[in-house]
Amino acid sequence: MAKISYVVAREILDSRGFPTVEVDIITDNQVMARAAVPSGASTGTFEALELRDGDQKRYLGKGVLQAVKNVNDVLARPLKGYELGRQEELDQLLLDLDGTENKAKLGANAILGVSLAYARATAQVRSLPLYQLIAELSGSKGGQLPVPLMNVINGGRHADNPLDIQEFMIVPVGKNFRESLRMGAEVFHHLKKILVEKNLSSAVGDEGGFAPDLKHPLEVLQCLSRATEQAGYGFGQDVLVALDVAASEFYKNGSYQLRTEEGSKQTAQELISYYERLAEQFPIVSIEDGLAEDDWAGWQALTAQLGKKLCLVGDDLFVTNERRLRQGLEQQAGNAILIKLNQIGTLTETLRTIALAKKGGFKTIISHRSGETEDTTIADLAVGVDAGLIKTGSLSRSERLAKYNQLLRIEEELGARANFPGQKIFHY
Repeated sequence: MAKISYVVAREILDSRGFPTVEVDIITDNQVMARAAVPSGASTGTFEALELRDGDQKRYLGKGVLQAVKNVNDVLARPLKGYELGRQEELDQLLLDLDGTENKAKLGANAILGVSLAYARATAQVRSLPLYQLIAELSGSKGGQLPVPLMNVINGGRHADNPLDIQEFMIVPVGKNFRESLRMGAEVFHHLKKILVEKNLSSAVGDEGGFAPDLKHPLEVLQCLSRATEQAGYGFGQDVLVALDVAASEFYKNGSYQLRTEEGSKQTAQELISYYERLAEQFPIVSIEDGLAEDDWAGWQALTAQLGKKLCLVGDDLFVTNERRLRQGLEQQAGNAILIKLNQIGTLTETLRTIALAKKGGFKTIISHRSGETEDTTIADLAVGVDAGLIKTGSLSRSERLAKYNQLLRIEEELGARANFPGQKIFHY
């Protein structure tokens, strides 16, 4: 197997114009592999540390020169001559060199960049598609294309409107991925026309979705229904709905403090009942971060009440962390996990968390971040582990579409071996 000749990192810009880390690995047989690290906006308290410089004279303090230096000065030396094809050992070496629980010494952004570039180098040296290498590493078949959860309307931290819910997503379920992508794009463009007709903003945000000045979730859901019907599809048959509430953002002093007409303060139980009413009115199949990241009792109640009807996704709750997921499994809190590579920091740790989720009967949703790059790793990850679901934004902005386009290529390459779960992914 080939060996590493050089590891070099640099500071590049993500989709929001803020710095992030990019890593190149060059092998002794002149293969070059590259990986870029995404960055979150609405981040969970328990995520691995994204190392930022804090120098207000550069990029408002968001520079990543120290993380880059950690790759070039700390990690590059022990990796020179390191053999490819040993992902688990490589990732453990990175963790040992950092030596902290949350990657605080070297930075999860530095560590992840190396971990992903190494995986890409191994795949290229072996002439394998990345998804196939990931399938081998995870013990999966690696042939399932994911159902897309497409963020089309934004609220919460992602917008300046009064909506408490952070993301309203459409979930198109065609007979294959290619058809589902087309359906989503058509609904997206009809939604834009509806917003223009209402004299509402059709400008898009960080994840490519709209952020119109709508006042209440019911208005949003009605717009989604109308856009779906205008596109020629059935709302509830062809196109479903998913929500990312990001409830930690409005959880204060033991209550959920909302801005909508639902009431300024609510208990966990009142919020659960509200979700139940919404799901009875509209074809909602998934609710992400419906309660706060520390409200374990609330999550247990949510799961007991709605866990056999809806996909209840922990993002801030689990942060792609085995230990926190294990706690969720033991306490029966949630029934699905959002997977974000940079929340934990290495490919191996990510695959272990996915394996634990599957063993516990949890659904897995591979996810982007608000600050993205043209890197398409998550598309290959979703197929490689047979996740069945992916979140990578709306139907605009090329850093989002890069992932969808990669999935189209993978589906074409797999041919008859490709399968697509469609609506049955949400069956319980």
